[in-house]
Amino acid sequence: MSLRAESHAAASTLKKLAADMSNIIESLDTRELHVEGEEVDSEVLTDPKGTVCIPFSAIYHTHGFKEPGTQTYLTGCPVRVRVLEVERFTSTKKVPSPNVYTIELTHGEFVWHVKRKFKHFQEFHRELLRYKAFVRIPIPTRSHTVRRQSIKRGEPRQMPSLPHTAESTMREEHFSSRRKQLEDYLTDILKMPMYRNYHGTMEFVGVSQLSFIHDLGPKGIEGFIMKRSGGHRIPGLNCCGQGRMCYRWSKRWLVVKDSFLMYMKPDSGAISFVLLVDKEFSIKIGQKETETKYGLQIDNLSRSLILKCNSYRHAQWWRQGIDEFIRKHGKDFLTEHRFGSYAAVQENTLAKWYVNAKWYFEDVANAMEAAKEEIFITDWWLSPEIFMKRPVVEGNRWRLDCILKRKAQQGVRIFVMLYKEVELALGINSEYSKRTLMHLHPNIKVMRHPDHVSSSVYLWAHHEKLVIVDQSVAFVGGIDLAYGRWDDDEHRLTDVGSVKRASAVKSVSTANLASAAESTERIPLQPQALAPESHLFERNADDAPDTSKMKGVGKPKKFSRFSIYKHLHKHGMHHADSVSSIDSESSYSSPTRSHPNIIQSLRPHLKMFHHHSESKQGLTEPREDKGSIRSLKTGVGELLGETRFWHGKDYCNFVFKDWVQLDKPFADFIDRYTTPRMPWHDISSVVHGRAARDVARHFIQRWNFTKIMKPKYRSLSYPFLLPKSQQTANELKYQVPEAVPATVQVIRSAADWSAGIKYHEESIHKAYISVIENSKHYIYIENQFFISCADDKIVWNKIGDAIAQRILKAHRENKRFRVYVVIPLLPGFEGDISTGGGNALQAIMHFNYRTMCRGENSILGQLKAEVGDKWINYISFCGLRTYAELQGKLVTELIYVHSKLLIADDNTVIIGLSLAAPISIQNTRILSVTNSSRRCGSPQQLAMPPSLIKCFDAFPVTR
Repeated sequence: MSLRAESHAAASTLKKLAADMSNIIESLDTRELHVEGEEVDSEVLTDPKGTVCIPFSAIYHTHGFKEPGTQTYLTGCPVRVRVLEVERFTSTKKVPSPNVYTIELTHGEFVWHVKRKFKHFQEFHRELLRYKAFVRIPIPTRSHTVRRQSIKRGEPRQMPSLPHTAESTMREEHFSSRRKQLEDYLTDILKMPMYRNYHGTMEFVGVSQLSFIHDLGPKGIEGFIMKRSGGHRIPGLNCCGQGRMCYRWSKRWLVVKDSFLMYMKPDSGAISFVLLVDKEFSIKIGQKETETKYGLQIDNLSRSLILKCNSYRHAQWWRQGIDEFIRKHGKDFLTEHRFGSYAAVQENTLAKWYVNAKWYFEDVANAMEAAKEEIFITDWWLSPEIFMKRPVVEGNRWRLDCILKRKAQQGVRIFVMLYKEVELALGINSEYSKRTLMHLHPNIKVMRHPDHVSSSVYLWAHHEKLVIVDQSVAFVGGIDLAYGRWDDDEHRLTDVGSVKRASAVKSVSTANLASAAESTERIPLQPQALAPESHLFERNADDAPDTSKMKGVGKPKKFSRFSIYKHLHKHGMHHADSVSSIDSESSYSSPTRSHPNIIQSLRPHLKMFHHHSESKQGLTEPREDKGSIRSLKTGVGELLGETRFWHGKDYCNFVFKDWVQLDKPFADFIDRYTTPRMPWHDISSVVHGRAARDVARHFIQRWNFTKIMKPKYRSLSYPFLLPKSQQTANELKYQVPEAVPATVQVIRSAADWSAGIKYHEESIHKAYISVIENSKHYIYIENQFFISCADDKIVWNKIGDAIAQRILKAHRENKRFRVYVVIPLLPGFEGDISTGGGNALQAIMHFNYRTMCRGENSILGQLKAEVGDKWINYISFCGLRTYAELQGKLVTELIYVHSKLLIADDNTVIIGLSLAAPISIQNTRILSVTNSSRRCGSPQQLAMPPSLIKCFDAFPVTR
């Protein structure tokens, strides 16, 4: 015990000694410390391997400004100094330093300017002398020991000296020599790592840890300021009181970039706030405008930030430096663009569009696999256990949660934003999705928004579906990474089979990934024994499924002897349906057996099939099925057999039954042997480069707003996000295959509750109206809902009215014009329409019909008043349905059209993820519309380059 007490006392004594010595050093007269001797450190300024860039991921690893060992400069790259000019300020008072020197510094690709007086050089020199004496004293503290150890011994260097002549006694002809002396002094200081890496030096030349990151763009003005709390546009984020007593002033390091400003905490280096440059960006100075002496006010759509400077001239320097830099490098963000959008029109942008989710999911998975720095995801609904590539032949490798965990382990930062549903109205269980993803790895961060009670947001929802990789590739559309979305052009109704992989010697059976019905855990990942010839499909043990806990694998089921497909093939008909429904000799009786009664009942439907090989009589010759099974090309080899594509909750029919028990992802909740699934028709797209940066900027704005809006996300574990510069947008590290050039603009609907901006942006609405009004030949629309025709009471959007007026214009001019509208036959809500359906189903159908044909404000009501029955020559409303055989019975189901797209004249496409539905619940007059559709042709097939408009939004709580 005595030894412990003595050691504790000794440690306390050392700490007190260290503190006393530090105080002594700080109070020393530095004029006595100027030692004309040799320095203990030097380094080779030119790295033979070339300049090493600071990675963008460094923004997530910032340190306190005084911590030693923090990388600020580019390795192997010198800092060059030039004193450009001298400004002389006159004053009624006698000042010791009337001259202001403009200094240009160059470090690699970065060039910036600082303004300093000679008195600033004197203060800087005295601080360096203090620091020089301080590091020579062996103070027994860990931080000081690390600082001393970081100083390398090498070539001796003489401490540069500063001119002693006072400026007040200098003549004007001597200014050029003084400029040269200061230039040489600062150059010598920046050559010595001991002083260059000192935080006082970095403050003097205006650099920080985030100054020289290539993807953040050119370097602007930086420095310490005092910032005032409050100023947010959104109620609830500011102090409820007024006056100076409610404000807090804090010292922060302000950084100016080409499209945003941010400030950092000096003690930790943490980014405390990010202010994006937008059309409302402005800078004011003066006590009258800022209510602060020497104040500086910076405004944008989300905040009015008040800063305090040391003098009026200091405030002028900040205002001039920020204004000139932003207008030079960020002018695109200062103006309002077409349709009132925050984003400019981007020419020659690589883009690609997808019809249905099969290839969309695959390209998203490949892009995620190629991610190096960041992945942003926002969905209305996200299911962590969905498979991105199907059929599943590589275990869990391409399951969404496994992809995200793998990338997080590689150091990629993953940020997910989910809509926080009203649990009484929706059963998507976003809390389970968040909990599952957050448990995968610390690099995965998930937010849910909005909080309905605290924010008083009940009738609104986020409906965006975005996946952004490294802020360079952005997937935008209507497809959630969720159950029921995966589909292809066949729109299969049945899925009861398994899969086998073909081999040159013999086929290797691969277990189908079904569910552990009672287990809430994910499928355990264990290696399986493969045949010797299966080495081509070797995979990591972490991705291999365990079949011992699977439900339905090889499940025997007694199939009916009836086969509709034998009769269809007999008559030369082809119908695309699940491979699992293709029969063979082992499953059915003789292929020549006929069922005339069933075929007779199918005669009205046979026109939906097409002949693929006709004889002279128009019928094909009967083909015998020798037991062969149709093959499927998958990209990982040829698969033979009955293929299962939808596992567990992914096999769904939400009109028959909505999802339940989402925490048991691999347990079926409807009987796939008696109930057909509901096919899902959807569309999405991907853009690269500058357009992808615009999409990422929107996500960042939402993320940062949610972080400051919800107290639980204000911790450092949820970082502020920074947008990459548009100047580096075309440096693509990954490109989605088959993308083609297009003219692209990002549009959106955004408001105070969703993005924290004071003005509502409804560029989607304006784009739809403009495209419809200026269309020349036709309009093709697909949408999940079709609710419009404004009466200024219930619905405010003008899309239906614009369609009616465009048709009437064509009629008056006697010109041909067509409108095609494709919507689902029933809304996607659980309910039996034959018995009246549910309340939500009836409500949506009422507003759909009200838009199309019921009442004088409907489209047909407006048309009939002028053209009578000739309206049928101008507009068509359509839905999709398909049918198949399930267990020997004919089944039919509608194809759920979830897409949101408008095509006009084969040259303009609006693809997105908002709905043709009313958004103005509280007189906010925001519309978000998005439609999706079939491929409208490649750029080579179109008369003019395609214009692709991406849109995303927030919308009222309807699916």
